[in-house]
Amino acid sequence: MTVTAQNQLNKYMPWLMVFIGTTFYCYESLLRVAPSVMRLELMLNYGIDAGTFSTLIAFYYYIYSPMQLFVGVLMDRYGPKKLLTLAAVTCAIGTYSFVATKHLIIGEIGRLLIGFGSSFAFVGVLKIASLWLPENKFAIISGTTMALGMVGGLLGDTAVTSLVTFEGWRLASVHAAILGSVLAVLLFFILRDHKQAEDVDDSSYNSFKDVFQGLKKLLCNPQCWLVGFIGCMMWFPIAIYAEAWGVAHLQDSLGYTREDASHAIALIFLGMACGGPCVGLISDYIKKRKLVIFIGAGLTLLVSSTLIYAPDLTKSNVFTLCFFFGLFNAPQVLVFPMAKEISDKRTVGSALAVTNMLVMMAGIIQPITGYLLRYMGPSNVINGVPIYGAPAYHVALAIIPVSLFITLILVSFTKETFKEGTVH
Repeated sequence: MTVTAQNQLNKYMPWLMVFIGTTFYCYESLLRVAPSVMRLELMLNYGIDAGTFSTLIAFYYYIYSPMQLFVGVLMDRYGPKKLLTLAAVTCAIGTYSFVATKHLIIGEIGRLLIGFGSSFAFVGVLKIASLWLPENKFAIISGTTMALGMVGGLLGDTAVTSLVTFEGWRLASVHAAILGSVLAVLLFFILRDHKQAEDVDDSSYNSFKDVFQGLKKLLCNPQCWLVGFIGCMMWFPIAIYAEAWGVAHLQDSLGYTREDASHAIALIFLGMACGGPCVGLISDYIKKRKLVIFIGAGLTLLVSSTLIYAPDLTKSNVFTLCFFFGLFNAPQVLVFPMAKEISDKRTVGSALAVTNMLVMMAGIIQPITGYLLRYMGPSNVINGVPIYGAPAYHVALAIIPVSLFITLILVSFTKETFKEGTVH
């Protein structure tokens, strides 16, 4: 290889590594939302109701959220290459296990494995970016990574719906497991853990004790918790509606087909995908994080409340509201550059992981929706599967506007983290 070719490879390699890491994040996002379009098949296969279905989905989060504490430490200590490769293999195994039986316990273990592998994805991408790319690219990379993750959610609603319709949910999941295996190979051969010269010297982390001391210092910062809980409250609408119950709400309450409902919910992910890179640019341009989040949360509150509670919405109304639901919620991603800005370089991985842990706690609390639906009771039962009416969903989905209102309050108590010199 000539010197010129080598220089070109070195120039684009960091972006290639970020891209392959982001592709894995896109893949795990697909796995996270896929059960929402398999709801009827899963409930029939396992013989469960709405409450148990919500719990089954939440097994992903039961391991994902607490793992973030360890993911950050591991990323800071060992780097992303081996960890992301192992994560992709685990996701593939979990995906196959999830559909290989009619025993609910095995399905739950499968979701745990998927959650475990997925827990490395987002922080892994951001760690790669922090190691290899200029600091002034970080907010944009955060938004773009989230955007591509939303593409995974979009595919989970559209492509998986088509696969389930034509091939059945089990075969569709087998294909997803194969895709995970392919990604594991690519991650292993493409990623590198080399750090640029200006980054922290490896000698500063000779032991886990040093890493945990940095983590302890981070957790003693109240702003770390405020930023994380802002992300959590803004992720509630996505975890509850886009990832779990949106398709069911449109099917059961408004009489949509599964295809129409999944296409509508896919527009939420499309909206977030469009908004993700933009909010990073806007925030960097106006040199403010809080204001962008506050406006986004307020507009999401208005749009989501209209979608859930407004009567006589036309299909075009619903599709439009779903897109803006996602678009206005996109500022949620700014909690990650905020977390980076309140930490030092040695604890960037840990700061991002702790923030991601708090964000994903939304998924742990998500089963409340299913149990509220169970409490309200079904309006009909078809082939042994309970179907819930609009009044039940009005109660069960009330947590969405409540969480967004809490977001507005939390933002008011948070310090602005943007620092002069962050963007060049």
